[in-house]
Amino acid sequence: MRLLFLLFALVLGGTAHAGGVERLKAFIAGAKTAEADFTQTVADKAGRVTQQASGKMAFARPGKFRWDYSAPYEQVIVGDGTRLWLYDTDLDQVTVKPLGDVIAGTPAALLAGDNAIEKYFSLKNSGEADGLEWLDATPKNRDTTFERIRMGFKGDMLVQMELFDQFGQHTTLKLTHMVRNPRLAPSRFKFTPPKGADVIGE
Repeated sequence: MRLLFLLFALVLGGTAHAGGVERLKAFIAGAKTAEADFTQTVADKAGRVTQQASGKMAFARPGKFRWDYSAPYEQVIVGDGTRLWLYDTDLDQVTVKPLGDVIAGTPAALLAGDNAIEKYFSLKNSGEADGLEWLDATPKNRDTTFERIRMGFKGDMLVQMELFDQFGQHTTLKLTHMVRNPRLAPSRFKFTPPKGADVIGE
């Protein structure tokens, strides 16, 4: 009887404590759209901070997303479902590429892609740390810039992403004030190059 009770307790414990992979799948299944504020910190191989930025992000799955950087410089990145737009306000320059597989191994694919995330990533639970439940996502496409992406969840909410690239850089994205399934105007994921801006790649 004691053994049965122990097994029963272990089964209950396993279902009650969802790992990072389960939380990611639940987040994706439950969030068709989302928006949040973000801060971004980039550190080099030696751990020195080389860049800090902040702004707002939003996505509408599948394939539509927007990152508006407001500090220390203004930059806009938009995925409209077909093309990827990057606008640098200081340079007054727009770069445009077919969306296609450009985002296949990137954080955008994890957030704004379709439900078939395991088509593009190998997912592995990596335990609890700093009060968050973590997972590791390794891109299956080795051509991507990122070697590994960590995602940290608090409850059912994504609050942090850590990106490790092939150059030894470590980027930390912290998400705050996230709202799941807000009504987002379709125009938010459309981009028209400002008049007079240089457009590269179209």
